[in-house]
Amino acid sequence: MLAQMHDEFRNSDSFRKSGYGRKVSAREAKKKKVVFCGIEVPETLSWYDWELGRETIKHLTLKNVHGKTQKLSYRAPSTPFFFTVFPQPITLSPGMSVSLPVVFRPSAKRDYEDNILLKKAEGEFSVTLHAMLPRFCLSIPAAVQLPVCAVHSATEAAFPVCNVGDLASIFTWETSSPFSMDPDRGTLNPGAECMVKVMFQPEVAGVHYAAATCWFGGEVKQKRTIMLKALAKYPCLCVNVTGKKSEDVQSEKFQDVLCFGSVPVGTTVEKSVEIFNMSVVEAPCEIKRAEEPLRGYVFSCDVSHDVVPAKGKLVLWIRFQPQVVGEHSTDYFTITSAGCHLKTVLKVVGSCKGPSVSLHQHSVDFDWINLGESLMRTLKISNTSDVPAYYQFDIDCKGSVFSLDRPCGVLEGGATLTLKVTFRPAHPMNYHRRVACLVHHQEPLYVDFFGTCHSDTAKPATLQKRHLSWYRTNMVRGLTFYPPDILGEMLKDGKLQMDEKGALMLPPEISEDQPPKEYFEPNAMAEYFFDGVSSELALFPAHVSVSPREYDFGCCMPLHEAKSLSLCVTNHTKGSIIVAWTPSDGSAFQVRPEICDMLPLKSSTFHVFFRPTQVSSLYAAELEGFAVYKVMRHYNNIENDATICPSWCLTVRLRAHTYEAKQEHMIPQYILDIPKSFPPVVCDHDTHCSMLLSNTSTSLITFSVNQTACPSVLVKPSLGHVIPGGHQIFLLSTHPVNTVLQQHVLPLELNSYPAYTKEIVLQSCGQSLLLLLEGDGILYFKPLHIGTSSTRMYTIKNCTRLPIDFTWKIQQSDSKILSVSPTAGVLQPYETMAQAWTFTPEKDTKYVLRARVFVKWKSPEPVSPKDVHYVLRVIGEGALGTIRAQNQYVDLGNVLVGDQKSYSIVLLNDGICTMNYILIVEQLFTGPHDPEEVCSDLLALELEHSRGTIPARSKAFVRVKVRPARRLRYTWRIRYDNCTPRGLAKSKEKKQFLCCIAVTGVYPTLCITDACTIGTARGNSKMHIWKLFSLDTLNEYLERDPTPGELTYKVPTRHSTCLIPPVYTPLLLDFDFGSAPVGSKPTIVMLLLENKGVVPVDWAFLFPSDQKMDIERWAEDVDFTPQELHQMRIQDNQLFSVSPKSGTLLPGQEKSVRLSHRHDFIGTDRLPVLLKISYGHEILLTFSGVTVEHNQRYVHFASTKHVFAPIAVGRSQPPTQIYKLYNGGSMPVTFEVQLDNIVKIQEKNFQHPVFACLTPRGEIPPGESGHIGWIFSPLEAKTYTVDVLIQILEGDSTQITFQGVGYNPNVVEEAATSRQFFCSALIPGSAKLTMPGQAATLSHHRICLGNIPDCTKACRLVFLNNISKTKAVVFTWQMNCKEMVLEIVPESGVAQPGESIPCFITLQPTRNPYFCRINLVCEVYIQESLVQYERDLREWEKEKERQAVEFTITEKDLEPKKKLTSPSVRLSDSAETESLSKSSAVIRKYKTLPPIKSHPPSSQPPGHTERDKDASQVWVKPEPPTPMSLHLDVSARSYAIEDFLSNFALDFPRFFLSRPFSTQPSESKLVDGSRHRNKMDTESKRLSLAAASKQEMEVVTDILTGVIRSLLEDGHFQKSVRKIEDEPIPYFSQFRCAKLVELQGSRQGSTIPSRASASDLDLAKDGEQKEMSQETSPSDLLESCEALHHKQSMVKKIINSQPAVGNLVELLLENTLQNILIEASRGEVVLTARPRVITLPSNTSQRFTSSAPPPSRA
Repeated sequence: MLAQMHDEFRNSDSFRKSGYGRKVSAREAKKKKVVFCGIEVPETLSWYDWELGRETIKHLTLKNVHGKTQKLSYRAPSTPFFFTVFPQPITLSPGMSVSLPVVFRPSAKRDYEDNILLKKAEGEFSVTLHAMLPRFCLSIPAAVQLPVCAVHSATEAAFPVCNVGDLASIFTWETSSPFSMDPDRGTLNPGAECMVKVMFQPEVAGVHYAAATCWFGGEVKQKRTIMLKALAKYPCLCVNVTGKKSEDVQSEKFQDVLCFGSVPVGTTVEKSVEIFNMSVVEAPCEIKRAEEPLRGYVFSCDVSHDVVPAKGKLVLWIRFQPQVVGEHSTDYFTITSAGCHLKTVLKVVGSCKGPSVSLHQHSVDFDWINLGESLMRTLKISNTSDVPAYYQFDIDCKGSVFSLDRPCGVLEGGATLTLKVTFRPAHPMNYHRRVACLVHHQEPLYVDFFGTCHSDTAKPATLQKRHLSWYRTNMVRGLTFYPPDILGEMLKDGKLQMDEKGALMLPPEISEDQPPKEYFEPNAMAEYFFDGVSSELALFPAHVSVSPREYDFGCCMPLHEAKSLSLCVTNHTKGSIIVAWTPSDGSAFQVRPEICDMLPLKSSTFHVFFRPTQVSSLYAAELEGFAVYKVMRHYNNIENDATICPSWCLTVRLRAHTYEAKQEHMIPQYILDIPKSFPPVVCDHDTHCSMLLSNTSTSLITFSVNQTACPSVLVKPSLGHVIPGGHQIFLLSTHPVNTVLQQHVLPLELNSYPAYTKEIVLQSCGQSLLLLLEGDGILYFKPLHIGTSSTRMYTIKNCTRLPIDFTWKIQQSDSKILSVSPTAGVLQPYETMAQAWTFTPEKDTKYVLRARVFVKWKSPEPVSPKDVHYVLRVIGEGALGTIRAQNQYVDLGNVLVGDQKSYSIVLLNDGICTMNYILIVEQLFTGPHDPEEVCSDLLALELEHSRGTIPARSKAFVRVKVRPARRLRYTWRIRYDNCTPRGLAKSKEKKQFLCCIAVTGVYPTLCITDACTIGTARGNSKMHIWKLFSLDTLNEYLERDPTPGELTYKVPTRHSTCLIPPVYTPLLLDFDFGSAPVGSKPTIVMLLLENKGVVPVDWAFLFPSDQKMDIERWAEDVDFTPQELHQMRIQDNQLFSVSPKSGTLLPGQEKSVRLSHRHDFIGTDRLPVLLKISYGHEILLTFSGVTVEHNQRYVHFASTKHVFAPIAVGRSQPPTQIYKLYNGGSMPVTFEVQLDNIVKIQEKNFQHPVFACLTPRGEIPPGESGHIGWIFSPLEAKTYTVDVLIQILEGDSTQITFQGVGYNPNVVEEAATSRQFFCSALIPGSAKLTMPGQAATLSHHRICLGNIPDCTKACRLVFLNNISKTKAVVFTWQMNCKEMVLEIVPESGVAQPGESIPCFITLQPTRNPYFCRINLVCEVYIQESLVQYERDLREWEKEKERQAVEFTITEKDLEPKKKLTSPSVRLSDSAETESLSKSSAVIRKYKTLPPIKSHPPSSQPPGHTERDKDASQVWVKPEPPTPMSLHLDVSARSYAIEDFLSNFALDFPRFFLSRPFSTQPSESKLVDGSRHRNKMDTESKRLSLAAASKQEMEVVTDILTGVIRSLLEDGHFQKSVRKIEDEPIPYFSQFRCAKLVELQGSRQGSTIPSRASASDLDLAKDGEQKEMSQETSPSDLLESCEALHHKQSMVKKIINSQPAVGNLVELLLENTLQNILIEASRGEVVLTARPRVITLPSNTSQRFTSSAPPPSRA
């Protein structure tokens, strides 16, 4: 039916009109579905695109996703706007689905909501129906996190904005700086999406949060907010210069210097600089070069802006292209991060180097040859630089008598070239030509070529090198304008003279005593340019001149028409000359006449004819001619060599071409190397540079420079030619007159064609001195403390292109106050130098000082102005200041020795001046120490810096580290002194106190405060455990200072490579766990560790395995020693264990440590365990324990040596001392003491028993201790030693060394030895450790009664505290002391939960001196367990009685049903079963209880697992609960009264002497020593009896028995005894000790009063009766009353002196005090409460009656 209705809906018009069949949108496709009880349904059905008046249908699909058929029903929507088919049950098979059509019919434009309820047997669930109006809705993320960005940089992030609504929406963004949106507005259609970028441009570092609001919607605007998060950080850029820095580079005030070194001219060198970004953000940076006017830049960088990646680097390449040889270049690049918050200045320096060409000789001498011959000489040229050099000899070899094979070329760096020079003279004469060797980027070099040509007719004088030197000297002196013949005549006439060098000179009378001029080699450039032709100036006047020197014939067409040029040669000398031109065969240029004579001071004309041979060709040549004095034609004409004058060379440069007028000339192929500017030069001085023209073609190139177009520049040569493959070097010169930049344009015409004109652009600028001072020439200093100095860096800059020298000058009066370094130096072009200025005030005043700096050019040639200086004003102030510490006393507390602690001292400067200080530390010690040893210790306080500076009105922190080296109290007094310059005298002021720092060096201290035992050793007393584990010694070790060996490893470390680790500590101890039978419970010892120090303590028990490093097995040694195997067995089986093995204790904290020894293997176990305290002690503890067999008789000796307490020599009654033996086995032990050595000692000491054994034989039960009594009686003040063999019957014998010390009581006090006895065991008096399950504790674990007389008793109070809150305990005191009487009240009782039971422990009079150390044991039971045990025991005994009369019927013919007893239910005792009578069996209706059986013995070996098959049916006898044993150690030492009075007389009144009622004097009061000797004899006899055998004892017993019986049967003996009883008691008072009589008389109320005899009492009574019987008068009556009163008081005294009265009073007081203490313990009495003060009202009547006379006595 549902399917039919579904089809009807689909075919209806409303279904089609609703648009339900449209394509499902993405929103509908993503409907969330849920599964409820196996039914899958959509969670919600929603309608979005709906209209009024139309129905819209959606289907609700139900699907069975369960494996079983599902049944459900549904309820239709409750509102009329949603409806579906009529509800009916639905059955869905597995995997099947059904669709319910839901129709929505709206009535108004609003939102609708309803639901469809689905029901199942398991429960209900609903599907929500929604109909929503079309709305605006944008989907925007809640937050956007932008990447980390640098300040002043930008970053961005994109996020989507999606229109999830139903309508198109316009959106607009609103946000705040530093965030921005792109786009900030737009339109989104439904379902559309766009990406919006968030731009983040921070200006401040930090975390930035901002809320961006997006407004959207229609008329009613809606908004969405998105959180923008971003982090801005400051970038950190660091510049790293690769390579080494130059040593001569001054890098002050510059972070980095990039040095290029010396770079060849014309080349380009690149070097890199690394810019590191140390921050986590990308760092944009700007690279900018310093801008300077009129400056040529030789440094360049292609990068001006870049980004350095986060945690990355940027490689910056800088190029250096120098142009001027010898120039030192300096430049600065500023690397600025975004926002200009960080600037780094990079200084770049470099110099330019050029070629260094030199000639090996400056002249070539060809001597003389005949006409028509030729001669060749060599000339070496070298380049010592590594820069290639272009050279050219300025000579045309084709038209000259001197020719070179390689007139031009390239000379590589470091190369040497040998040139061949050929001399071919054309006329008989001497030849001389000074040839310039031009070098690119270098000044020209000059070489003199000279030689002489002879013919048959003409033989001129041979020209030599000395003639050239004389000629130049004569030329300077103006004598070369005269011919040699005239000079010779003048020399003859005395008008000339010869100097020492051979040159001519005027006589002194003519020269007016002026010194003759000398020839100096002129500057190469000046000689080259100042020739009188290229320049109007000339170094020397010309002797012969020719004009013109250069000429261009131009176009010479047609060929048959020869062109001529007239040359004018002028003779400027005063002699006739011959001019001869060098012929050039094959040349198109010819001179006519070739040779001609000229008169003095005349001119002649020569004609040059040009006859070309080819058309369209270029012609160029250099004509060479020589002029010589005519008289030089023959050497006979020369009378003196000094008058010889060389020839003068004349040269003319010519060029021409044969191209037609409109014909294009040959295109030149060349390379022109032109500098950009002239080298810098001082104004009004010449500057020069070179230019290189290289001909790269195969044809000739001619050139011509039109100097008229640029008259400010001189070019030489200005006309000439370049052969194919050759080059031409031009030298240029200019003369700047000011600092204005000038630009020169030189037209260079090539190949005589105007179109091939190259304009050469050059710049020049004059330089004037200019120094730039920082801060407009003012330097400020902060106020300074008088006597101290301050240094500031001040920069000066050279603003010129030339290096300058500077010199600072300070007035002499200010030189002590102001100084500068360096005072002089050189500043390279555009270099900035930082100088250190030091200001040291001497007075408390303000200073205004002046300093001048003088500057000049570095080069000595230019003349600098004299008054070029600059003034620097220095302003400063001197003041007085002090430093103080914020805290003048600092206590850093406790610091571990060897450790360190830091503290910051705050120094305050309240003044106006900066304080420079030096800290001085004085170290003091407090505590016990060796002054000589401590003096060698280093200072334990380390200052972070001992010198420093504190600015004015500020504070500084000085970090100090204290590292105490000893356990002492350290005190450091810190003072300061003002830091003054070295040159000043020390301040007279004393060092000022700053502060005092104190610290206490401590070690981690640990001590054992308590110890107790569990398990097998629970019966041992605390004192015994304290002795077994040497805890006194351990605590003593722990109180010492650690040795250096113990601090080898300060903390627990695995440092050993072997199984037995090395020992670095000298402290060794034994931890003796005692002995026990095999299989016994483990011996457990609890130690209480307490940190009594002031620092935390880290402690650890390290077994050997804990100290061994983990190494590979192949590296281990497999050959183990027996000791290693023994330790491995112990550790592998965990026979010894410690829990916990390590820990940390804070000061005052306690921790219990559990040490245990398992008795699993028979034998002695020993294991070294290291107790390691971090930064402290390292003590090696040897754990040892013994495990014995069950049937072995074994006595455990803690030590093989026993030391008796020291005894004074001459004591009448030496005390008895106890030596204890512990039976550590499971069998009773009988011991015998071998007395042989004791007898020997006695014989050696005159039969005096030095050692007397009171118990030579005895028996010790298992697990208990046996006592051997000893008396040590020394004869001398020395040490006695005896080795005694203690034999264990059926066991091992052990030899013990007994040692005793006798001392002189006159030298050593008895109190000292007594204290030694009581302090020998420093165990705690009160309990601190509690065991698990412990229900009661004692208030004290040790009672020390001290020194007591032997006839008194001592009492102490101990509380038994029930620490359980819910259970009562039963206690019983177990006393095992036969030698002395100890009384404990109460001996047993019950303590309720939380109750404290007072127990009074009383030591009865010993009657003999004794060393008392008694271990009392209090056994504590839980009352509930004890009651339960008694109940179980009664039931067990009752059942035992019942089974005693029970029997079992064993007849087989009885019916099985009547067998009421089971074979398994039987008595455990077979004997009882057999004794039962079968006839006494009683048939019962119930089963009997299990049979009775005693508890199996506890001595079964471990691992015994065999049990009877019917063990579960055996009723074992109940065992009593195991009590908790509480040990109480009682120690005391009793003295005879005489000894006590002699040593402790002041303590005697504290004791009450408990006396017997007998009045007979005691034997012990005799002091003559006879009784002691008799007692010693008696004791020796008693010892002999004790040592007798059993048979001997029986014989003695039989004899004594017979003697006694015979006496009893003797009648005479009986009568004598009766007679003695009737005799009066004799009075022996006269034999009392006189000392006691004096003592009784001097002390009233003494505990030993004098006794009155019975006769005295009788006489007193008789006298009293007689007096009363007589008649008396009134006066006698009064006297008799007084006598009676006196007698009564005497009687009271006699009664009070009786022992019974004293004992009764003492007992009464004792009980009273005990009652008070018991009441106080219960809280009934508060002993510490303040007493009440009751003030009674005053009675006025008493004041009046008080003045009345007293009543009469009558």
